[in-house]
Amino acid sequence: PHANTSFFLPASMYTEIQRERPDGGNILTHPDYIDGNPDLIKPKKLLNPVKASKSHQELHRELLMNHKRGLGVESKPELQRVLEHRRRDLLIKQKKEEEEAKKLQSPFEKELLKRHQRLDQLEREQEKQEDHAPEFIKVKENLRRTSTVTGDEKAA
Repeated sequence: PHANTSFFLPASMYTEIQRERPDGGNILTHPDYIDGNPDLIKPKKLLNPVKASKSHQELHRELLMNHKRGLGVESKPELQRVLEHRRRDLLIKQKKEEEEAKKLQSPFEKELLKRHQRLDQLEREQEKQEDHAPEFIKVKENLRRTSTVTGDEKAA
């Protein structure tokens, strides 16, 4: 009844129980269905769902056949080897094409790219400066843009 009660027996009690046992101290109990009682339902071994699956059975069959042939477990089926080889070749080809595309950029294209980046940077700086400008200046700029656009459309 105490909270500190444990399931362990003191050593002296355990040795007395050991002496009293006629079966030599076997702690395991024997199952009831061994006595042959016909009223009891005998347990059946449960099926392992992994081993029951078709894919597992096919894989096991393939491993057994490879073992009989003398092939190692490391060797892969031919189809898998071919697919991996194709994937590897495709990746290598893509990397080569990317490198060639980088090499094929002429000095003219490189210079154009640099100028484009500089222009983008200048535009960003101008936008930052415009953000700090008073609102009437922004409105005036918008009016100029719309007046030139409508004037150009009328001329066309």
